[in-house]
Amino acid sequence: MRGVDDDLIASVFARDCASRGVLADITGRWGTLALAALHEGSLRFNALRRRVDGVSEKMLAQTLQALERDGLVRREVQATIPPRVEYSLTDLGARVAAKLVELIELVEGEIGTARQAQEAYDRAR
Repeated sequence: MRGVDDDLIASVFARDCASRGVLADITGRWGTLALAALHEGSLRFNALRRRVDGVSEKMLAQTLQALERDGLVRREVQATIPPRVEYSLTDLGARVAAKLVELIELVEGEIGTARQAQEAYDRAR
């Protein structure tokens, strides 16, 4: 169902824009890591939880539900005994995850520079 605001131009800087919530789900502590992990391929819940070290079962479940609702993650239940559930990226999720992986690689590649800046900042305080 379309609402009145659907015809407005999206802007994350606007308080009530729906894109702000989607961006928050993507850039939240666990959203970015879940999307980047799924960029490597489909994963079952426990495999994803192991890949995203430190996330609780509850937080990962909530994160995946939000990302699924936003159209970024696909949850596929396979009719086996016991049921097998796999998570993968939608086309939109794959495009978003590719950008996040670029950012992650940039940060990892420049961590030395960031650490130097942190040390200099801490010394000056």
